[in-house]
Amino acid sequence: MPPRFGAHVSVAGGVSLAVPRAVALGCEAMQVFTRNPNRWTAPPLDPIEVRRFRDGVARAGLTPVVSHASYLINLASPSAPLVLQSMEALIDELRRAEALALDGVVLHPGTRVAEETDEEALDRIASAIAVVFEQVPWRHTRLLLEHTAGQGLSLGHRFEQLAAIVAGLGATDRVGVCLDTCHLIASGYDIVSARGYAATMAAFEAVVGFARLAVLHVNDSKRPRGSRVDRHEHIGQGFIGAGGFRRLVNDPRMDGLGLLLETEKVPGRTPSSLDADPLDARNLATLRGLLRRRRS
Repeated sequence: MPPRFGAHVSVAGGVSLAVPRAVALGCEAMQVFTRNPNRWTAPPLDPIEVRRFRDGVARAGLTPVVSHASYLINLASPSAPLVLQSMEALIDELRRAEALALDGVVLHPGTRVAEETDEEALDRIASAIAVVFEQVPWRHTRLLLEHTAGQGLSLGHRFEQLAAIVAGLGATDRVGVCLDTCHLIASGYDIVSARGYAATMAAFEAVVGFARLAVLHVNDSKRPRGSRVDRHEHIGQGFIGAGGFRRLVNDPRMDGLGLLLETEKVPGRTPSSLDADPLDARNLATLRGLLRRRRS
């Protein structure tokens, strides 16, 4: 079974409209926002929209389907009010995801302050997530910690940091991981050369484990390895290149996982359009074109 290709899809006009947009692209997996990622408050989900979304996902056979949590959430902050606000937002994200029967909520772990150590901030993240989990019964949705590019004092750019959060939560199955190809190269991991790719994946297995890997964001990088700058490029046009993605999509460890585009859409395009975004379509075609035919 090859990877399941998909993209981050707009929910303009209603969350249920993400499904026909994904279908128009030929997606097998999908990522959405269930609320505005740049605001703290959000109106509740419309029950009719929830039903339409769930029915549409089932009919289209989309899996995995995940959401991306608000960019404002920062569970690593030493500010108690900000952590409390972040926890409330994450609780809402998880409740929405459970209502929509999503497979996961992708979360940036957080950003520490210079006066604290990584360890102190990672402990705070784990403690906050533990409280959040107490507030939201687990039925279907896992929390997926996203590996980051390492900009500034952001956490999650080393596999050891992701593992520390998981360990702080008692290694619960409720927590998974989302890797991002752009973030991997930006944070210093070599996924381009054959030897570097093998070493990177061996390190991930040893430190985190492929059992926790749920989805990957597939983005090329505008900046070179070790830049710690998160700038997405179209597939094959950046510092990862077609060869790097060919190695990834043909890795049997990626079989059945969701590989989700977060590359640039066509600028100025009407957000409410249900037609396939041409740039997404081109990037998906590029990825599929890199798959080698396997013997059954």
